[in-house]
Amino acid sequence: MTTTEQHIDEKLIPILEQVSDPEIPVLSIMDMGVVRSAVVINNIVKVEITPTYSGCPAMDVIGDDIKKALHEAGYKSEVDLILYPAWTTDWITPRGRKALEDYGIAAPLDADADKDVLLNGKRIVKCTNCGSQNTRMVSQFGSTACKAQFQCENCQEPFDYFKCLK
Repeated sequence: MTTTEQHIDEKLIPILEQVSDPEIPVLSIMDMGVVRSAVVINNIVKVEITPTYSGCPAMDVIGDDIKKALHEAGYKSEVDLILYPAWTTDWITPRGRKALEDYGIAAPLDADADKDVLLNGKRIVKCTNCGSQNTRMVSQFGSTACKAQFQCENCQEPFDYFKCLK
């Protein structure tokens, strides 16, 4: 598991938890782990965010949403995009993983299991509808590049699997 220190002022956490990921609105940016730093310096909140992958189109929207939420809470802010260290699915919180599953997106497996699923067809991704592992990959790409499309062989429901990114 890859971890890094987050430096987030406690009083800013409730505000940032209200900012949703625009591609997966049931997840906050805090649950996704994209906020790496949020501190108040000279009455300005300085926020650093890391994209889930280079070129992620949601980052501009996330930056604007952070500024709006902080402005509504009475803060001026600056949001910077940082690329190092690179974001990893290890940064998704347990609450975020549960929210993904409840929303119908299978949470990422660890790196080795992910490779077995995506490259070797191993059936270990749980269906988000019925919980069966009798699932198969339909496409390497789902609704976004960071997801793969799966289908359950038991209930026949299609669902996305969030790929492990390291």
